[in-house]
Amino acid sequence: MYDSILLPTDMSPGVDRAIEHAIDAAERYDADLHVLYVVDADAYSSYPGDEYVHEFEGLENALEQAGRDAVEEITDRAAAADLETVSEIRHGVPHEEILAYGDEADIGLTVVGSKNRSGEYRRMLGSVAERVARQSERPVTIIKTPVEETDT
Repeated sequence: MYDSILLPTDMSPGVDRAIEHAIDAAERYDADLHVLYVVDADAYSSYPGDEYVHEFEGLENALEQAGRDAVEEITDRAAAADLETVSEIRHGVPHEEILAYGDEADIGLTVVGSKNRSGEYRRMLGSVAERVARQSERPVTIIKTPVEETDT
């Protein structure tokens, strides 16, 4: 049914459920698992002046290293399940990069994690998972994790 499954991740607390689901789906459908980490450009590009450039270059490098670590952890878990993986780290707006990657790689299913937040919180901040689900022309599965499970 699916030849390729995309797991975009930020390795935030609670993402384990989405990782498990994506690995299980890839095993079930004998699909390649694509692991994508997006370094959110807004996290390091909005600074007030040149005096902070050095600090934000350090932040960008730290975020990219976190991405490499996340991708490596997931590909190791997938390898333990004898799955083929493709991994990539991108910079940009997370939901836009996830959607673009899905189109470029002709992904069959995207599995994203999401925290079960209250309606008010969600209205204020929005959600990458919700944006991906609303804007994608491909199937998307959202794996929800109650906030209580992520508060450790």
